[in-house]
Amino acid sequence: MTRYIFITGGVVSSLGKGLAAAALGSLLQARGYKVRLRKLDPYLNVDPGTMSPTQHGEVYVTDDGAETDLDLGHYERFTGVPARKSDNVTTGRIYSTVLARERHGDYLGATVQVIPHVTDAIKEFIRSDITDEDFVLCEIGGTVGDIESLPFLEAIRQFGNEVGPERALFIHVTLLPYIPAAGELKTKPTQHSVKELLSVGIQPHMLLCRADRPIPENERRKIALFCNVRQERVIAALDVDTIYQVPISYHEQGFDDEVLRYFGIEPQGEPDLHLWRDIVQRVRVPEGEVTIGVVGKYTSLIDSYKSLSEALVHGGIANNVRVKLEWMDSQIFESEGAVTHLEGVDGILVPGGFGERGTEGKIRAVQFARERKVPFLGICFGMQMAVIEAARHLAGLTEASSTEFGPTSTPVVGLMTEWTRGNTREVRQAGDDLGGTMRLGAYEARLVEGSRAAQIYGSTSISERHRHRYEVNINYREQLEASGLIFSGLSPDGVLPEIVEIPDHPWFVGVQFHPELKSKPFDPHPLFTSFIRAAIEQSRLV
Repeated sequence: MTRYIFITGGVVSSLGKGLAAAALGSLLQARGYKVRLRKLDPYLNVDPGTMSPTQHGEVYVTDDGAETDLDLGHYERFTGVPARKSDNVTTGRIYSTVLARERHGDYLGATVQVIPHVTDAIKEFIRSDITDEDFVLCEIGGTVGDIESLPFLEAIRQFGNEVGPERALFIHVTLLPYIPAAGELKTKPTQHSVKELLSVGIQPHMLLCRADRPIPENERRKIALFCNVRQERVIAALDVDTIYQVPISYHEQGFDDEVLRYFGIEPQGEPDLHLWRDIVQRVRVPEGEVTIGVVGKYTSLIDSYKSLSEALVHGGIANNVRVKLEWMDSQIFESEGAVTHLEGVDGILVPGGFGERGTEGKIRAVQFARERKVPFLGICFGMQMAVIEAARHLAGLTEASSTEFGPTSTPVVGLMTEWTRGNTREVRQAGDDLGGTMRLGAYEARLVEGSRAAQIYGSTSISERHRHRYEVNINYREQLEASGLIFSGLSPDGVLPEIVEIPDHPWFVGVQFHPELKSKPFDPHPLFTSFIRAAIEQSRLV
């Protein structure tokens, strides 16, 4: 029997609903249960694929090619359960589905309304693609009280009635702000948030109260009384120094025990949290420190690179060092002499991005890494900049550029119009819609025997996740390899470059895919493990 847990948020956004869902999922897993985690987002975009990273944060990509919310990255990193296209839905996608059915005549002439048609579509999503999972955790995006959240809240209210209280649990995440002048935590925002939730017919069964200090028993009792929740189900969600402490902290507060008791399951023994304790120990007491300079375009919102920053932390965990990140806007390197900002770093990473802004700065950062023998990792767009840099300064192709930036006589990087996915051929045109038209999801690659890439992976066959519209032009391979940049990974048909490297450099690798999307704290990605190891060697040389 599958049980459903719905997680809502109130008072303010960014309270950590996604982390709460991920942590609870990992705790239930540690007790031997099978879990699935989902995100219901209230915005009208069909998916986050066309949204600015500085507004929405990173776009997380699944193996099956879905562009999803970054919280799905938390879900995967904490549970190891691969996310799927069916695990993230938006208002836009729900309405698109409903309107397509209306045009097709599926509603047999009925007036199409939010209730029941939209709410039915949401409930259909919640139930879809479920097999033998013990628990399905559904996070509702946004904040209770927002107009756009109402259809989702109504849908989960109906869903809870349909499956019954023995199969549906409502958890509400709120804020307990500390007022220094009063010298106390204030419970009123939580009371009002629960009242707002009650106004749409949902009585939360459990409260997660975010606070920067322990919650006195008096305040917990007060919250329980006013919010009609049992006192032991008022759980303190205290600030921690690393997100990997969250599952441990929630267990210490009795979160997972109370969830099981709500469903009539008496907890048996303690969950196995030794992996999390080991990870936290390595984060808190490292044997050293390295500094990585990240030269990107969206550094004004670090959530733009959420999976990337976590993957670098994982590389540090694997090597038992702290990874200090220096976030650098690539535009600053477009002025003469600005590359001196990179002189104190042990490794340089150029991540993905779109558009021409800041590209010359990225190319200069690549050149600095290549010439100064600093470990370098280029990801997606970063690999393309590495290829353009090598073409200009090693192969003598001074006009080398990308067609993404406009017409060029030397299109070292160009728009993909055809590629193979499994047994099918994908075709795109320059004027196609931007949303969902990139090369998305997991694709295989073949690595050259004896290459650094093959050594890092310990294999010559890999599968990695992609999200890009432009590709390095294979026609320039001979000239580039003659100048020292080796194509060490290619698509199975040998047409699409996947990995480039410079053999006579201490560590210089560019990859067309996004390895950060598959890295986990208990299973760090080999590329990041190797990159951080190279940075450690670099720090010893300085």
